[in-house]
Amino acid sequence: MAKKKESTLINMLVALFVITAVSGGVLGLVYGFTKDAIAEVDQKKNEAAIQAVLPLDGEITYQAETISYTEDGVTMDFPCNIAYDANGNFQGVAIKTSEGGFGGKIEMMVGFLADGTIKGTSVLSHSETPGLGANMTGKFKDQFVDKNPETFKLTVTKDGGDVDAITAATITSRAFSKAVDKAYKAFEANFKEGGTENE
Repeated sequence: MAKKKESTLINMLVALFVITAVSGGVLGLVYGFTKDAIAEVDQKKNEAAIQAVLPLDGEITYQAETISYTEDGVTMDFPCNIAYDANGNFQGVAIKTSEGGFGGKIEMMVGFLADGTIKGTSVLSHSETPGLGANMTGKFKDQFVDKNPETFKLTVTKDGGDVDAITAATITSRAFSKAVDKAYKAFEANFKEGGTENE
C-alpha cells in the first residue's frame, strides 16, 4: 500500500500555485475567444440605447466623442454621440453617464435635444433590487422625457426637486436623477443650441 504524502506548507503552496496558474490560463483562453463577441454585443447595446434616447427624424449622422465636465475640482469624462442633420446642423446628443445606486453602479444613456430638453433615458446596466430599484427601467424614467432641466429640478421631491421617487427605493431614485443631472451639466458645459462650443 502506497504511503500517504504528508501535508506540508510547501506542498500546499505548490498545489495552490498550479491550480491558480491553470485556472488563470483557462480564463485567459476563454476571454481571448469571447472578447470580440462581447465587444460586438456591447456595441449593439450602445447603438440601441442611442436610438432609444435620441430618436430623430430625417437623415441623421452620429459622431462619437468624449466630453468633459468639472465639478468641485473633479473632471469627469462622458462618452457621447453627437447627432447632426444632413446639413451638418447640431440636433442633439446622447450622453453616457453613471452613478452609484443601492446595489452598485447604474450606467445609463441620456438623450438631449439642442435646447437641452431630455428626449429620453435608457439604463444600460444596474444591480438594483428586483421589484424595487429595478423599477427605474419602467414608468419612473418616463417622467424625465420632454423635460428641460432649466425648469425641471433633477432631484427627488423629498430633497426639494421635481422627481417622484420609486416607492421604497429612494436611493436608486436619487442615483438615477444624479446621473441624469451629471449628463445635463456635461451638456451645458459643452454644447449650445445650434452647435457645439468646441466646433
